[in-house]
Amino acid sequence: MSDLFPNRPSVAIAYHSGYGHTAVLAEAVRRGAAAAGADVTFVDVTAVTDEQWGLLDDADAIVFGSPTYMGGASAGFHTFAEATSRRFVEGRWADKLAAGFTNSASKSGDKSNTLAFFAAFAAQHQMLWVSLGLAPGWNSTTASEDDLNRLGYWGGAGAQTPMDGGTDTVHGADIATAEHLGARVARQAALVSAGRHALSVAP
Repeated sequence: MSDLFPNRPSVAIAYHSGYGHTAVLAEAVRRGAAAAGADVTFVDVTAVTDEQWGLLDDADAIVFGSPTYMGGASAGFHTFAEATSRRFVEGRWADKLAAGFTNSASKSGDKSNTLAFFAAFAAQHQMLWVSLGLAPGWNSTTASEDDLNRLGYWGGAGAQTPMDGGTDTVHGADIATAEHLGARVARQAALVSAGRHALSVAP
């Protein structure tokens, strides 16, 4: 790494996947973040080990992921969120970056509720939210469902997979959108890390 970016940023992907579709997106986020220069770790929020809690505490950024069930994040993710209460009280995650992704069977499927929950959860932890950073795709006569952000979400990456489809039916554009999110988070984490390093060594 250069003097400007002395350390590789660390990104943790904390997610729950009920049927494997959200795991496909988590892997896409990982690829994007790794390609942008981050060290990435996966954390299954339904079975967090002590070591993984430590990785979350040490990460520069945490990307939250969950399927959208019944209009919101899954019960598995909510259980994890409630388990972070001590960290909330102690401010352990303050000023980390945060972002989110979700999947449901319908084009809308109330995914915006899940992304809003992630953002509120991050705000409670005094984290800094990283939006998707893409204009909506597939919203004109010349657009295509293969566009990035084809479902038109601003706050994070949204995906749609048929309710009777396997993991191979996760849409390629949604996978690419998740990769974009991972890369964006990694780049922002590198900038924040570099800024903090510069401040720490400034005379």
